[in-house]
Amino acid sequence: MVSDSRTVKLRPKLAVWKFASCDGCQLSLLDCEDELLQLADTVEIAYFMEASSTQMEGPYDLSLVEGSITTAEDARRIRDVRAQSRALVTIGACATAGGIQALRNFADVDAFTAIVYAEPSYIDTLTTSTPISAHVPVDFELHGCPINKQQLLEVISAFVHRRPPQVPPHSVCVECKLRGTVCVWVAHGTPCMGPVTHAGCGAICPSYNRGCYACYGPKENPNTESLVHWWEQELGAERITVIENLRNFNAAAPVFDDASRRLERDDDKK
Repeated sequence: MVSDSRTVKLRPKLAVWKFASCDGCQLSLLDCEDELLQLADTVEIAYFMEASSTQMEGPYDLSLVEGSITTAEDARRIRDVRAQSRALVTIGACATAGGIQALRNFADVDAFTAIVYAEPSYIDTLTTSTPISAHVPVDFELHGCPINKQQLLEVISAFVHRRPPQVPPHSVCVECKLRGTVCVWVAHGTPCMGPVTHAGCGAICPSYNRGCYACYGPKENPNTESLVHWWEQELGAERITVIENLRNFNAAAPVFDDASRRLERDDDKK
């Protein structure tokens, strides 16, 4: 009898989960095209309902989570996902900062549902939209609305090989410099969120002479107080405009949330 000493190396199991979101960040993974084929040789895509009806049981080596927590069922389900995942990475503005739906955090949800739905009593939702990190431990947050697919591939590779992801922490302003884009703030006096926004989009809006909308959320240690001063005092932006820009795609990001609420409180004192 001849023994076979060869062993089959098991590929790490990848799972992709959806919560309250538009699916745009999952589509960013599908948009990888040729890179996705290479990825399939590296990992076993065990659960990804956007791409396949195949559902393999956990545990999973890496879970990518898109979407925010907006219902009690979401809050229960994310705990189950966390329990089955060696590493959990949140992808996109909804998962990392509540998303555009986090605007509900600043208003009356019951009033919204009464206006939109004929039978609001059928709607079972929380009064807030919160990031995944507000409910379970998260190993890494990848910002963007939608995310940058190259950054996503880097994060997946990093966790598969158990090394820190190499995602630049700098601001959109640095991307403008790298592209040779003229600063819309300096050249035209256009209010721009670039100084406090995480890089990753390639500074698309400034390249078309538009201010940054902070799609990629706050960069590391953003100076929102200075930004507010310059927008209001130097560029003449109205207070409501500043608040609206802080409450955009990443409304529940702590630094943006705190800054916008502080501005509201200052207005109330007047």
